[in-house]
Amino acid sequence: MNTDKIRQLNDILRKTFIGGQVMLTTGIRAKSAEDQAEILQKVRLFNEFTKANDPYGEHDFGRFTHNDESIMFKIDYYNKTYDRMSDDPADPIMTNRVLTIMTGEEY
Repeated sequence: MNTDKIRQLNDILRKTFIGGQVMLTTGIRAKSAEDQAEILQKVRLFNEFTKANDPYGEHDFGRFTHNDESIMFKIDYYNKTYDRMSDDPADPIMTNRVLTIMTGEEY
């Protein structure tokens, strides 16, 4: 598996919201527009990846605090029809990336 390429594609999606879909859960959508904007910015700027929270080096998960609440994001890799996981997450032609941003309670 090409971890460097997967990490690069994940970082592009996380930092720019380009290269996949971005989904906000009900808990995030229920927040004020200002809180949502701040959370999205924290996702874009997140760079606290360690062996503990990123054991495979893919930058596909993160957790941070916003207003004393745990917020998480997760990137999943689907095939082009979204009916199963991608056979090769390093290949953007055969992979649909989905970045989900959620509260800790929703995880």
